[in-house]
Amino acid sequence: MMNIVFLDSTAVPKHILIPRPSFAHQWIEYEHTSAAQTVERAKDADIVITSKVIFSREVMQQLPKLKLIALTATGTNNIDLVAAKELGIAVKNVTGYSSVTVPEHVLGLIFALKHSLMCWYKDQLAQKWADCKQFCYFDYPITDVRGSVLGVIGKGNLGTEIGRLASALGMQVIYAERKGAQHIREGYLPFEQVLKEADIVTLHCPLTENTQNLINAETLKLMKPTAYLINTGRGPLVDEQALVEALENRTIAAAALDVLVKEPPEKDNPLIQAAARLPNLIITPHIAWASDSAVTTLVNKVKQNIEDFVATGK
Repeated sequence: MMNIVFLDSTAVPKHILIPRPSFAHQWIEYEHTSAAQTVERAKDADIVITSKVIFSREVMQQLPKLKLIALTATGTNNIDLVAAKELGIAVKNVTGYSSVTVPEHVLGLIFALKHSLMCWYKDQLAQKWADCKQFCYFDYPITDVRGSVLGVIGKGNLGTEIGRLASALGMQVIYAERKGAQHIREGYLPFEQVLKEADIVTLHCPLTENTQNLINAETLKLMKPTAYLINTGRGPLVDEQALVEALENRTIAAAALDVLVKEPPEKDNPLIQAAARLPNLIITPHIAWASDSAVTTLVNKVKQNIEDFVATGK
């Protein structure tokens, strides 16, 4: 009988349930698990399911029964992978489930920025149109998506798909080579050149030591003052304070973010504070990935990962 413990079930919408494995097992589920609760809750588990609970070497050393950490996510940065391998704990993540919904979310953010949709929406909450003396007014910029240059950082599944969709809309798509690369691969342009030429920069690269704070005060200054930044990748790809200052100083024109460095953010997070006063900043709460079809695909892949591991030990 396998003991399976799901440590943070609210990482999956309640109306979509993870299908249970077909083998005999005991299933225990918690909505949230703090760092202080992790060892106690996982101590009897053969398999742990989690999205964002931290598994450090210290934690895993206290879990001798643990055989598998099944992630309900793609990112593995919350797991010490070196320690897991040394301790004989398998780690399985899920990829490819959000290849439709994330690119669609990016396109939605592009249209929202290019057409100033949030500004017009906020005006109506204050009845500005009702107080207008003519049929419309022109307080905010409206520019075309067609003909814009989209700079994509990261040419994996998501970066490639957003490029395909953007091309279909008449955008010119350019892909950035890794920052500091000595060799520029075919189909890529130098990182700095992409920042300088793009009207919109969208981030789809993994978070590593080399990409943390990839977008910072220095790289923001390379962008056009009319350019937009979109981040649906990982929060730490962007220096948050530097972005606030760039938006306030109009170093760039606007930004739209679905991820932040710490999630959920503190109430005094500089970007959360800035969103209330800056019309050129949109923040969504890490939901670009979460269409019903994407989540259904995700949970089915989690089940398959668990069953494959139990069947093969890999």
